[in-house]
Amino acid sequence: MASGSKAENMKGFYRQRKSNSSIGGGISKKKKSRSPAHPKAAAAASFGSDVTQPTALISHGSPDLKDDYDEQEELLRKFDMNLAYGPCIGMTRLARLERACSLGLNPPKEVESLLNGKVRSECLWDGRI
Repeated sequence: MASGSKAENMKGFYRQRKSNSSIGGGISKKKKSRSPAHPKAAAAASFGSDVTQPTALISHGSPDLKDDYDEQEELLRKFDMNLAYGPCIGMTRLARLERACSLGLNPPKEVESLLNGKVRSECLWDGRI
């Protein structure tokens, strides 16, 4: 029964005390304060707040909130999203088109005619990634 007496000794050595004991030891919970820890955080979410929020979509220094595009831009965006013509990060649409032609990937002729005209040459991901 040596292990039983050893267990008793451990209980006596690491004896826990209740928090309301007269000696004053033990673990006690902190009282919760009724005021929020960060009063500005509650005000930031409220209507009419003077705290400014950064805009979510910024492209080329102006907000990119336009959802409807003309057919030309829609075709160019589809070209940007199609990975069959290689990655488009870090290069213009025209450079990507030329690379796809040189590799024999046969990009659409409509894209080539649009890029030779006056359209935005940056890819869809330019300035966002």
